[in-house]
Amino acid sequence: MIKAKYLTKVTDLNKVLLEDVINEGDTVIDATMGNGYDTKYLAQKVGESGKVYSFDVQEEAIKSTKKRLEKEDLLDRTNLILDGHENIDMYVNCEVSCVLFNLGYLPRAKHQVITKPNTTLEAIKKSLKLLKAHGVISIAIYTGHEGGMDECDAVFDFVSSLNQSEFNVLNCNFINQVNHPPRLVLIEKKKEY
Repeated sequence: MIKAKYLTKVTDLNKVLLEDVINEGDTVIDATMGNGYDTKYLAQKVGESGKVYSFDVQEEAIKSTKKRLEKEDLLDRTNLILDGHENIDMYVNCEVSCVLFNLGYLPRAKHQVITKPNTTLEAIKKSLKLLKAHGVISIAIYTGHEGGMDECDAVFDFVSSLNQSEFNVLNCNFINQVNHPPRLVLIEKKKEY
């Protein structure tokens, strides 16, 4: 059952929805590292025998995340990668149970550095190929910045076209919040195809 407190932030709701998707020993991807909160969450979920690949194009994201992981003694189960998520396939060559995206910009950093539709779609396509059966790609889409709605539209156009016999696609969004509330899209791979 989803508790009311989980309906205030898309990131909290996301963790509830992913609770049974990520297991100890899994390999997972944080496609947009940011300040490392999702990387930390994933590292805790996969346990000592699991692996987290975490991507960002900004060195400050790597530094902030590394510090957070060291504090929690989780660094050994992560691979922090200074590269764009569109290059996921250059670093990950095994099946993954989950890929997390938080689209937009790094909070408390330069808002000029944002995720872009072309690289995001490339990363999503490559993530679909890495996803194991019943694995999930989670995409939190923030639209309150310049280019945000363009990226949202591109993601929605793409995921809406996914074959329903291969994937389930869920759209969650707050309908009574102002100021561009984030949207959450989950893609589940149904089975091997």
